[in-house]
Amino acid sequence: MAETGSGADNGQTTPFVEIGRAEWSELAQSAPLPLTETELVQLRGLGDPLDMREVTEVYLPLSRLLNLYVSGTKALHRVTSDFLGERAKSTPFVIGVAGSVAVGKSTIARLLRELLARWEETPRVELVTTDGFLLPNAELERRGLMERKGFPESYDRRALLRFVTAVKSGAPEVRAPFYSHLSYDIVPGAQVVVRQPDVLIVEGLNVLQPAGGGGNRLAVSDLFDFSVYVDARTRDIATWYEERFLKLQRGAFANPKSYFHRYASLTEAEARERASEIWRSINEPNLVQNIRPTRSRAKLVLRKGADHTVSSVLLRKL
Repeated sequence: MAETGSGADNGQTTPFVEIGRAEWSELAQSAPLPLTETELVQLRGLGDPLDMREVTEVYLPLSRLLNLYVSGTKALHRVTSDFLGERAKSTPFVIGVAGSVAVGKSTIARLLRELLARWEETPRVELVTTDGFLLPNAELERRGLMERKGFPESYDRRALLRFVTAVKSGAPEVRAPFYSHLSYDIVPGAQVVVRQPDVLIVEGLNVLQPAGGGGNRLAVSDLFDFSVYVDARTRDIATWYEERFLKLQRGAFANPKSYFHRYASLTEAEARERASEIWRSINEPNLVQNIRPTRSRAKLVLRKGADHTVSSVLLRKL
């Protein structure tokens, strides 16, 4: 697997060019910020201290870069259609967003959805998370996988592949299962409907996984036009996970309908211990074994520091 760091420092070759925070932020100077403070608060995830400066210096340039990629893909479609003598309609541009639990990828995906929708070329942007393609809890229990929820084998990968394939092919309407974080399960009969967007963002832990089993099998990542991996040191993510767990324990877990309601009565020390146990036994092994090895498959890597801000950007060379 290719090293995702800059080759300039260690003598290794790398398919990425590393752009420092200051240099990257300069790319935002010509682009107006389309978000208000209120909208940003609504997009911000639990425990993610995203502020307007971070949006302006990091995510506004990223949205512009993605916008350019979309425009370039549409232009390529036009010249290809002319060459072939066809007039086929262009299909949605698909973006994958990957990274660990608690690294902030969900907030980034929501933010990119809002920013991209405000560029003239991409007014219709849809976001789907892979949570909806987790196997129902009853099936996970039957297979002995409840303690491996979030690992690749806990997803209905064929259903996810069929969904993205249908969207990418230009189907008028495609439906995905709906996942409830309150019940920690798929909601029977509930669906997310996607209707021919300009851009589809697919966010999840393992969206950059290659196809398993060898042969000519197709992976979901093969259908992505662009992909983003959100990166950070393991110890920082562990801290963020613990802090998020504590906030949930004092908030959402208090709801009697919550799957995790049993944790609501824990003391702070007990909650920290339980969070650390879940991290060490489930989330860290998944990160090390399955998620981080897909980092080099991304087109762009966002490197975060201990304060959750992006310190540098690695962009795959063209």
